[in-house]
Amino acid sequence: MAEMDTSSGGGHKKGPGVKKGKKLSTRVDLTPMVDLGFLLITFFVFTTTMAQSTAMPMNEPKDDLEKQMKVKNSGAMTILLGKGNQVYYYYGQLMPETISQDFKSTTFKGIRELILEKKKATPIDDLMYIIKSDDNSTFKNAIDILDEMVISAVPPGHYAEVPMLPVEKMLINETEKANGIK
Repeated sequence: MAEMDTSSGGGHKKGPGVKKGKKLSTRVDLTPMVDLGFLLITFFVFTTTMAQSTAMPMNEPKDDLEKQMKVKNSGAMTILLGKGNQVYYYYGQLMPETISQDFKSTTFKGIRELILEKKKATPIDDLMYIIKSDDNSTFKNAIDILDEMVISAVPPGHYAEVPMLPVEKMLINETEKANGIK
């Protein structure tokens, strides 16, 4: 608490031989203020809520073949991520006789439009985007394509990330060699 020093010894007298009175000094004890500070810190620590995780909901493929979700060819769009920020895609299933017409490439600027076109043209129950990353694609590309799904308002459960097939890897490598992508 605050305390005042009052040991001056009496009234004020003027004249020779009279000692001057001591000046009064005040001293503030800050110990209660420290206690109050710690109480406030403790209060705010206990009453705040921690940041909630902002994980993106996504369907992962099942290991059990019987529990895997079946997708109609008419509603499927496969998106392949290559190196050099290249995006490859095809609709439905790749057929050997039409592989050169079906397998196409684009960039991240063009993929949003393709995603939206597929979403508009396909009933929502049949819609499925299959995302596959090449060994040479970057983690940033995988995050960017997931962001495109969120921006395009594709509902969770209508896109999944699965491993790439050897045929798809071969197609990407051949396309990148033909286009000079290193």
